[in-house]
Amino acid sequence: MQIHVVQQGDTIYNIADTYNSLPTDIIDANELDAPNNLVVGQAIVIPIMGQFYVVQQGESLYSIAQQFGLTAEQLAQINNISVEGILSVGTRLYIPEQPKREITANAYIEPIGEEVSQTLINSAEKATPYLTYLAPFSYQVGRDGTLTAPPMDNFEQIAANQNTSLMLVVTNLEEGEFSQDLGHIILTVQAVQNTLLDNIVNVANEVGFTDVHFDFEFLPPEDREAYNNFLRKARQRLSEEGLLMSTALAPKTSAEQEGAWYEAHDYAAHGEIADFVVLMTYEWGYSYGPPLAVSPINEVREVVNFALSVMPGNKILLGQNLYGYDWTLPYVEGGDLLTISPQKAITRAREQMWQFNIDTEAQHILYVYR
Repeated sequence: MQIHVVQQGDTIYNIADTYNSLPTDIIDANELDAPNNLVVGQAIVIPIMGQFYVVQQGESLYSIAQQFGLTAEQLAQINNISVEGILSVGTRLYIPEQPKREITANAYIEPIGEEVSQTLINSAEKATPYLTYLAPFSYQVGRDGTLTAPPMDNFEQIAANQNTSLMLVVTNLEEGEFSQDLGHIILTVQAVQNTLLDNIVNVANEVGFTDVHFDFEFLPPEDREAYNNFLRKARQRLSEEGLLMSTALAPKTSAEQEGAWYEAHDYAAHGEIADFVVLMTYEWGYSYGPPLAVSPINEVREVVNFALSVMPGNKILLGQNLYGYDWTLPYVEGGDLLTISPQKAITRAREQMWQFNIDTEAQHILYVYR
């Protein structure tokens, strides 16, 4: 697979020709609704085996081969060049497809309102073949330990058709917001916990969930150890039922990081107790904040490095947003934002005749329009 960033003058046909691909294959892989009107800066997936690599200043056949787990001799033979030759900057080398690794992939899917839209059903059907878990968001906990289910429509059947597991996402959402008070009740009142765990087990067995995923956010900082103890209790109960347990973790870069969203999330403890965790490496730019990258790579890297320092790497799933925001400038604090899909962002840029710009530090795409 190759990623191509559209340049001025590019067409779907010359891009396909560059990579020995077919225009129809590129259109299908990217779901392009206007393939003859590409946006400069738009990233396009090229569905080919392997990839092409352009030589940069200071690189050698040996250094490039090392990046891709090859020897210089292998890379030279593949590209029909001399292993002793000097590579010119801009030379294009073919890198064969590397052996694929099996990965664990999860997708949260969030119905809005009381019904599941056909658009969301279509998205679930397209994504599920590539997922380990499909996670309807979310089952909300009541103050008495009851559970309120999200609209499920036919998610169970969609997952079963692709042999994909269902993840039971449990949250302390109340009236549309994560609630500190509700979180404190769940973590400190034993009777509520017992009722909650009974309900979770019943729902998991009835619907066919295989993993129970706790996404408790905005918890009181003083409840950090109470949360750890709740997870230990839940893990024991769920394990007895043959269920996995996972958690969502706010994006921390140190164990001492302060803030209402961070302090109660103990990375080391979750890494020890849970079967796996999902790092919420998104929302630096968020719906009530100033214009920022949603998942800036430099910030994400710091979170991952911290997580790896306190828990096994094979327990970590990296969160990634599949949406963007449209800010009105000048920015006014507290204003709500329009959330848009990647396809909508491309359509809007095309309609406004603006090109994408790349923030090289955050590695994200943005544009400003009037």
